[in-house]
Amino acid sequence: MKETVIYELKTLYRDDMRARAFEFGSGEETVCIMGSLRGNEVQQIYVCSQIVKKLAALEKKGAISEGKKVTVIPCANPRSINIEKRFWPIDNTDINRMFPGYDLGETTQRIASGLFEKIKNYKYGIQFTSFYMPGRFVPHIRMMSTGKEDVEQAKLFGMPYVVRRKVRPYDTTTLNYNWQLWETNAYSVYTATTSTIDEASAKQGVKSVLHFLKSVGVIEANTYAGYHSKVLLDTDMVNVRNEKSGIYRPVLQAGQQAEAGDLLAKIIDPYTGEVSEIITAPCTGTIFFSHSNPLVYSSTAVVKIVPETV
Repeated sequence: MKETVIYELKTLYRDDMRARAFEFGSGEETVCIMGSLRGNEVQQIYVCSQIVKKLAALEKKGAISEGKKVTVIPCANPRSINIEKRFWPIDNTDINRMFPGYDLGETTQRIASGLFEKIKNYKYGIQFTSFYMPGRFVPHIRMMSTGKEDVEQAKLFGMPYVVRRKVRPYDTTTLNYNWQLWETNAYSVYTATTSTIDEASAKQGVKSVLHFLKSVGVIEANTYAGYHSKVLLDTDMVNVRNEKSGIYRPVLQAGQQAEAGDLLAKIIDPYTGEVSEIITAPCTGTIFFSHSNPLVYSSTAVVKIVPETV
């Protein structure tokens, strides 16, 4: 294992910001695994730390294939992590909306540019990322439909689902999208949580990456085969929205099965304690996403269901 500083940002006060990378094997730039780009992505750092630990053990056994290099970057935004702020603390901008970056631009543009210059030529790019809405997911692989995505290869992770979605205008400045433009096979990996550690889905994330690395010939080891992934479009899911704002009390969680009419959650009036709304399942299926914050605004997609008919 070789530890390097893949990007360094000089600062006027306190210590400089350094993004550390861990390299395994040598030769072709084969796989780059990116962890936290945002300051609340604690689960993503944790999963990458466990991948570093596993790859270090495999390298000692000589199990990294000859001529292959794997780079893991557990955290590319330690400054935001240190103060637990999701976006860049000075101007509240998102590094993952700044790719491919601009080396003479604003701070987050410079960070994105410095990182991307080092990682844009890898054959495979794996990013542990997070959703813009607070909640728990069924672990899955998410891909943008750019015309360059390889769905069959995404199944090699052995995750329960592979989700494809159309590219939106703001997606064009994400790491995943720009990796694909530079001919990298890019995959976004979602485990259950973001700002808290979920051990079960973290282990699943580690196992899925190791199985992918074995399947594409990067490591030689016995790995967990996982699931036969079900491929979905994001439009296949049924969004369940609440009408009332208030205190959110979930009944069923991500990964559980729901029958049409089952109780999903309750909205509690924060002043009277009375139940102001009962949310029920509109169809039978698997709960793919469930809102997790204790408070909720009205008309929020509090639950996403994969219908049984899909």
